[in-house]
Amino acid sequence: MNLERIQKEGTKMMIQFAIPCVIAMVLTSAITLVDGYFIGNYVGKEGTAAVNLGLPLLYFYLGVGIMIGVGGIAQAGIALGGGLFEKCNQIFRESIALTALVTVGVTILAAVAFYPVTSLLHIDEVTLTYFQRYYFIIIFELPLLIINNNLGMFMRGEGKPQVSMLISILSLILNTILDFLAVKVLHLGISGVAVSSLISVMICLIISVMFFVKGSKMYHFGKFQFQKEDVKQILLNGSSELIGEMSMCITMAAYNAIILKISGVSGVAAFAVVGYASYLVQMIIIGIGQGMTPLVSFVYGAKDIFTGRKLCKAATVVSTIVGTITFIVMVLGRNSYSHFFIKNSEIIQMISSGILIFAVSFILEGINTMGSFYYTAIGFAKESAIISMARGLVILLIALLVLPQFLGMTGVWLVAPVTEAITAMICLRYYTKGLDIIM
Repeated sequence: MNLERIQKEGTKMMIQFAIPCVIAMVLTSAITLVDGYFIGNYVGKEGTAAVNLGLPLLYFYLGVGIMIGVGGIAQAGIALGGGLFEKCNQIFRESIALTALVTVGVTILAAVAFYPVTSLLHIDEVTLTYFQRYYFIIIFELPLLIINNNLGMFMRGEGKPQVSMLISILSLILNTILDFLAVKVLHLGISGVAVSSLISVMICLIISVMFFVKGSKMYHFGKFQFQKEDVKQILLNGSSELIGEMSMCITMAAYNAIILKISGVSGVAAFAVVGYASYLVQMIIIGIGQGMTPLVSFVYGAKDIFTGRKLCKAATVVSTIVGTITFIVMVLGRNSYSHFFIKNSEIIQMISSGILIFAVSFILEGINTMGSFYYTAIGFAKESAIISMARGLVILLIALLVLPQFLGMTGVWLVAPVTEAITAMICLRYYTKGLDIIM
């Protein structure tokens, strides 16, 4: 990276970095949409509900993985901006090793406790069976997915976002072909969807590893020792992302429990389908944030705060435009969208009405996500954590516990826009105070 170029062409470079990241994240979310299509059309509403009920597990893995990945790439970027090349390579090795150790350890524990714990779920037998068939395979895919995701972050940090994008394209193609073969040809049902995900992620992880063995110029695998201070800074700097994902883990469980009580499995299936659109928007905005992060970390390491703030503002504007366009598209095309994923008329009606309310959150999401990414990128872990905690747990849980009590499913759909609106006020308050100037 070159400081003068970033200062002159910061917004242009941010967009250049963000586009491959966004494409990679959209492709990642497209895999979820493909899986959702096959499950919704060939398994049924119980399969869709079963996958949604297990999302807290996914958010837990994502929380741990993104904490280490974002914390690691931010620390490596600051070291790179300061000219400490060997230090940033050391942080890369520590980050990937730590990711593998933690996620594989979690999977071992999850596999041992899986059937005793899942048998306690208060759902009908059909949905429970689908849940167990799908997630007992997925828990072995998740560590590979998280390791591959974190390797992708360092590809982008090295200035090779296009490589990560190509791997994501391959993952989508593989997953779609394997889903078709498993579900349509071999009639393996929801288990086939899970196996397809596992195989595609394994192949892509092998390719990612080979990049760092043979193609990388900055980051390389090799001998290292965990340094206490490095690990501490990685975990601390990525803590806001952990808080955000763990909050989603808790709140998704709360969402499912409340929706089951109000509308049963049909309500969970409807919320899951709306969630596909929400996940797509989140991935696009996260991609913009990931494109911004290494540039902000670099200029901050070089003591140029002004350029970092300029990059953050540009990323916020772009992500807000994306959210607004998506809101308009979803409102206008809500009926076609609903029919694509499910054929049940009751659920289609719930989806069509829910999107009108829920999609308002897309407009505000960019402000909060960029705020969290920005403060993580410059090492302000506390401010980033507060934004994530407010948005992902405190405000959201309060809204979730209050609004559905008075408004039923309408209250459920209102939770997201209310949460984003209140969090945006907090985020803008931090940013206008100029916290990054306090050294």
